[in-house]
Amino acid sequence: MAFLFSKRLQFFCCAVLTLLFILYALFVAPTVAYPTESVVHVDSGSSISEVGSMLVEHHVLATAFGFKLFSSLLGGVQAGTYALHARQTSFMLAYRMARGLTELTPLRVTIPEGSTVRDMGERLELTLMDFDAPAFVHDATQYEGYLFPETYFFLPGSPPEVVIRTMRDEYEKNILPLRPQMASSSRSESDIIIMASLLEREARKPETKKIVSGILWKRIDLGMPLQVDAVFGYIHATTTYSPTFEELEIDSPYNTYRNKGLPPGPINAPGLESILAALEPTKTPYLYYLTGADGTMHYARTFEEHIANRRFLR
Repeated sequence: MAFLFSKRLQFFCCAVLTLLFILYALFVAPTVAYPTESVVHVDSGSSISEVGSMLVEHHVLATAFGFKLFSSLLGGVQAGTYALHARQTSFMLAYRMARGLTELTPLRVTIPEGSTVRDMGERLELTLMDFDAPAFVHDATQYEGYLFPETYFFLPGSPPEVVIRTMRDEYEKNILPLRPQMASSSRSESDIIIMASLLEREARKPETKKIVSGILWKRIDLGMPLQVDAVFGYIHATTTYSPTFEELEIDSPYNTYRNKGLPPGPINAPGLESILAALEPTKTPYLYYLTGADGTMHYARTFEEHIANRRFLR
């Protein structure tokens, strides 16, 4: 009798252990295909059920039941981007998301002056984990010139909207002190930023930027075309912009040889130095300028003098 009881006890224990193992595997354990060294995003306002389904879709968990149970007991989930450095159970994931433990270290991203939205997308994609560069370019194109070039610290997996909002906020922070001066000038903020984006490509030093700024504003006031070569890099989405004679006839609103006045929008993100140069141009008698082969800027009052200065291009 004792032998039969012992056998039944062993069977019962095995059955319980088997059941517990099955329940653990189904509702608690991470999957074999757990996507280590990746991230998952929890959007603001997401429900526990939505997050659980997302974890199943990303092969983090086999089922969402355990995660939803633990999350409910722990008080819900917090929005954020969560690192999946190593395989974790549904309880550990629920615990982290209930307390916002992203386990992410911000990454340093430097956006240089003169970067286009396309340039920014490429740089962000190289630095940030799983960054959606095409979505960034699509959403940020409307802010070309108004995403401030600066060194930022973004969490890996930061979505494009967070990056755009951060860079727009940085633009506002830098432009706010200049707005009274802009308001008292004869130029609109958008015109100043467009001009600054041209100066970012056309000149290097602060003093030369201010001189070129004076020349270009004077050309606009006289009704002359700006004839700025830098726009062709933007038109062709390249880093070089030495146009051929054929390219000077390209039908584009950004072609400053065919169209008078400023282009319809900035061609890059100008830095503060270029913005100040656009806002505070230096008045000179010059109407023309070119950069010599050694990087020196040469100015001219007349077209004949400008042609003579071409000898410095060699």
